Amino acid sequence: MSTAIEETLVLVKPDGVARSLTGEILRRIEAKGYSLVDIRLVQAERSLLAEHYAEHEGKPFYEPLVEFMESGPIVAIRVAGNRVIEGFRVLAGTTDPTTAAPGTIRGDFGRDWGLRVQQNLVHGSDSPESAERELKLWFS
Repeated sequence: MSTAIEETLVLVKPDGVARSLTGEILRRIEAKGYSLVDIRLVQAERSLLAEHYAEHEGKPFYEPLVEFMESGPIVAIRVAGNRVIEGFRVLAGTTDPTTAAPGTIRGDFGRDWGLRVQQNLVHGSDSPESAERELKLWFS
């Protein structure tokens, strides 16, 4: 079992902020035993979002996703803990909130709103490499 502490990026997306779920999301992260290292409220510029979502450029959902992420404030959180990358992704639930398990952030608070892009409340880095890259973007 690994004892190395990891860090990851968690974003409370504009839908989570607009629905006043930031406190509940932070509560769940802390209840899991992870540490909040840094928190910022950001109105993300297109250039930051383009870098963050660069791997998806050219895909049909790219433009609606960037527009959604520009639509309101985002809470960027640097979270630390043992296996935090994997752990937060489990805590968040599957990308599609309709199929996300009850007890997860997306399963408890998300749903399909019938929009052009999935509004699923949170983002969490998917690997140590992604976490390192994303943390540099959001916490430079």
